[in-house]
Amino acid sequence: MLKSRMIEEKMLILLRQGKISKWFSGIGQEAISVGVTSALHKDEYIMPMHRNLGVFTTREIPLQRLFAQWQGKASGFTKGRDRSFHFGTQAYKIVGMISHLGPQLGVADGIALSHILKKEARLTAVFSGEGGTSEGDFHEALNVASVWNLPVLFCIENNGYGLSTPTAEQYNCEHIADRGKGYGMESHIIEGNNILEVYSKVTGIAKSVRKNPRPVLLEFKTFRRRGHEEASGTKYVPDELIETWEFKDPIANFEAYLIKEGAINSEKIKQTRSEISEEIQTGLQLAFNEAAVTADLETELKDVYKAYNFQEITPKNESVEQRFVDAISEGLKQAMEMHQDLVLMGQDIAEYGGVFKITEGFVELFGKARVRNTPICESAIIETAMGLSIAGLKSVVELQFADFISSGFNPVVNYLAKSHYRWGQEANIVLRMPCGAGVGAGPFHSQTNEAWFTKTPGLKVVYPAFPYDAKGLLTAAIEDPNPILFFEHKALYRSIRQEVPIDYYTLPIGKASILKEGEAVTIIAYGAAVHWALETLKNNPSINADLIDLRSLQPLDYDCILKSLKKTNRVIILQEDSLFGGIASDISAYIMENAFEFLDAPVQRVGSLDTPIPFASSLEQQYLAKCNFETALKALLNY
Repeated sequence: MLKSRMIEEKMLILLRQGKISKWFSGIGQEAISVGVTSALHKDEYIMPMHRNLGVFTTREIPLQRLFAQWQGKASGFTKGRDRSFHFGTQAYKIVGMISHLGPQLGVADGIALSHILKKEARLTAVFSGEGGTSEGDFHEALNVASVWNLPVLFCIENNGYGLSTPTAEQYNCEHIADRGKGYGMESHIIEGNNILEVYSKVTGIAKSVRKNPRPVLLEFKTFRRRGHEEASGTKYVPDELIETWEFKDPIANFEAYLIKEGAINSEKIKQTRSEISEEIQTGLQLAFNEAAVTADLETELKDVYKAYNFQEITPKNESVEQRFVDAISEGLKQAMEMHQDLVLMGQDIAEYGGVFKITEGFVELFGKARVRNTPICESAIIETAMGLSIAGLKSVVELQFADFISSGFNPVVNYLAKSHYRWGQEANIVLRMPCGAGVGAGPFHSQTNEAWFTKTPGLKVVYPAFPYDAKGLLTAAIEDPNPILFFEHKALYRSIRQEVPIDYYTLPIGKASILKEGEAVTIIAYGAAVHWALETLKNNPSINADLIDLRSLQPLDYDCILKSLKKTNRVIILQEDSLFGGIASDISAYIMENAFEFLDAPVQRVGSLDTPIPFASSLEQQYLAKCNFETALKALLNY
């Protein structure tokens, strides 16, 4: 506790000197971080927040690395890409927070689930402040942990204020621990400033949870004696409240107790302070002496994704005609057989087989441990998938409809997408996204929302149009250690058939397919739009066109696009998504910037109306880009 306090006191001096940019103080709360961490085994994950410096010091992370992290130096944990405690380290089994606070609660669920699946007698501890318990992630994570009996200690540091908002304006119950009843969860209130109470109670609970896996909600009553961060100050806190908690200082009181019991004396205290001070100064000097991070473009771009040596698996010649939906189901089943660590999660995917019956029969084949029905909580389940990845397991999450990803948007774009770039942790996750219009499902079950994700660095986006591609790209996506959104057009599920190899095989992600070859125009499409283009060309046999099925939207096969347009000198891009801000806009801009001199006409984009997707058949047909494509194509040819 003393080391944590002395580091903080030094950081406050450096902050005033302008040598670090920001500091979130945990002064007064050290007993919680140190006590909880001491009660855990070193091979058990712990997920701290920005006031839990004691977690890092108790796990004995070299101070030089911590100081380098806070100064944005290369020897820190994020190569200067993120600040303060926004990092993780597998070496010390610590997974730090992101600024959105809530997602780490669900990530803890995933790590705990891995212990269940691996039959390990371990648990995971995750921290949050009382303000963070107002987030939906808190509810979702505790609900999932309770339903699945996951060994998680949810450690809530109730220090009275979420920034300046007092608890009376944060929640309307006497104790946060009372919420445990609503989740059917054991809960405890612990005096957070008493190190002996924290350590002894958490040690006992942890031993019990290892023997009988279950989640436990722990509310630590405490107080932070400085502002939310130093710029905030403490003027919003009554002086008498600060004075009251100063008398409860965990370090001063424990020190007095140890002296009274004869465990230490003033000389030992002086010696300990001197040793810690020397350790701090040495670590700081090493960090200060380290050169600033050198900006290297190649390194920055390379680290967005985990490097992956793709090996294409070629199937034997034997094949069978399959529908699009059957090819996906078969690919998923064979991937489950290939990867014994693969877990499927989603709403109604177990006995019911999913709303599209893609996982029908999977429970009988693989068991409910690996084919898991989930509560209706997209955010927590995506976070759980991230936790599984941190623990070394693969997962596929079925979003019942791609539209519902909005309920789990934050962990996708801020956690999954950025983890490898930030601290080298892959998100080995595939999100299956049944999408698209043409089935009269209206505004909330018909979106093709790939553009929400193609612009987010760190994500891969795959969007097949044929059964053969769907199976081979799905298996490849599962093998790829990066987060992948796999779009499956619902209207193609049972309307498109194709010969598909019986064997397990993979196809390269990022390679387009040329379906037709011609000299007059290049047509670029993906998903259902590919079939609209094929229908148009069938109805107009005189049109001599290259037809490119992109198959993958991130990464894009720019080489295929450029090669084709240099031959045809005309390009039209067809997408089902609304026109503004879609993938067609980026492809068009790329062509204009890189191959303008080869064009004999402006690049033409065709997309659906910039409205929500309507329900009635006549309105939906008017909405879709399909009704405008043939006219636009002929106009381009006549330009």
